[in-house]
Amino acid sequence: MNAIKKGGIFFPALLCTLLWGSAFPSVKIGYALFGIGDDAASKLFFAGWRFMLAGVAVLAVSTVLNKKLVFPKRSLWKGILLLGFVQTTLQYVFFYIGLSHTTGVKGSVITAMSTFLAVGASHFLFPDDRLTTAKTIGCLVGFVGVVMISISSVDALGGGFALTGEGFMLLSTVASGAGAVISKFVAKGESPMMITGWQLFFGGAVLLLAGIFGGGHFTTVTPKAVALLGYLIFLSAAAFSIWTWLLKKYPVGKVTVYNFLVPVFGTLMSGIILHETVFTVRNMLSLVLVCVGIVLVNRTKAEKTA
Repeated sequence: MNAIKKGGIFFPALLCTLLWGSAFPSVKIGYALFGIGDDAASKLFFAGWRFMLAGVAVLAVSTVLNKKLVFPKRSLWKGILLLGFVQTTLQYVFFYIGLSHTTGVKGSVITAMSTFLAVGASHFLFPDDRLTTAKTIGCLVGFVGVVMISISSVDALGGGFALTGEGFMLLSTVASGAGAVISKFVAKGESPMMITGWQLFFGGAVLLLAGIFGGGHFTTVTPKAVALLGYLIFLSAAAFSIWTWLLKKYPVGKVTVYNFLVPVFGTLMSGIILHETVFTVRNMLSLVLVCVGIVLVNRTKAEKTA
C-alpha cells in the first residue's frame, strides 16, 4: 500500500516539475517571438493572457466532466481570490520580470527554494506534516544538489545578484511556497479543478489588467508565437490542476519536496533549448543528490506507517 501511495505522488509530481521546468526557456523564447523587450507591462500582459486562458481551459474541462460550470461556494471565494493573488498574480509578476533579467538556469535554481518555505511552514501548520530527522536530511541533501547547480551556473554564466533579476525570482519563490500552504487549506474537501480554474482565471485577469493599464502589448504575433502561448497555457492548466490535487491528497511537505526537480529540468532544458552551458559533471552529480533527497523524504512516511 505504501508503494502505491509513493507512486501516486511520484509520477504526477514528476510531470508537474517537468512542465514547470520547461516554462523557463519557453517564457524566454516567448519574449523574443512576441517582440517583448525590457518592458515590464508587456511581460505582465503576456503572463496575464497565459494564466487567464489557462483558467478558462481548466474550467472548460471541468464543465465537460461535470456537465455544468462549477461555481465555488460563497465561503470559498475569499480563499480562492487569496490563492489567485498569491500563487498566480504575485508569483508571476516577480517571475516574468525577474526571469527577463537573469538566465534560465539561475532562475530555475532559485525557484527550488520554495520547497524549504513550504516544508518549514507545513511543520507548524499541519499536525500530520512534521519535520523529522530523515525529512530534514533529505531536504539538506536536495539543497546541496541545488547549490551545486547554482555554483556551476555562476562559473559558466557569471555571478552577480540583481534585485530585478535574481531578487525578483527569490520573491517569486516566496509567493510559490505561500501559495502551496494556502492551497492546502482552500482545496480541503473541494474539487481541485474548480479551485485551480478559478484561481488561475482571477490571478491571470489581474496580471492582464495590470499589463493593459501599463501600456503592455505584443509587438509581433505569429503562428509560432501563438503556438508557444498555447503550450504555456496547457502546461499551467495541467500542472496547477495536478499539483492542487496532490496538495489536497497528501501532506504539503511530501509534495513540495519534488520542487527540487524543477531546477534540474529547468537547467537541462535551458541547456538544450537556449544553448546555455550546463552539461557538466557537477550538474549531473547535483541531479543524483536531488533524487536522493526526494527518496529520503519519502522514506519518512513509510517508516512511520510500517
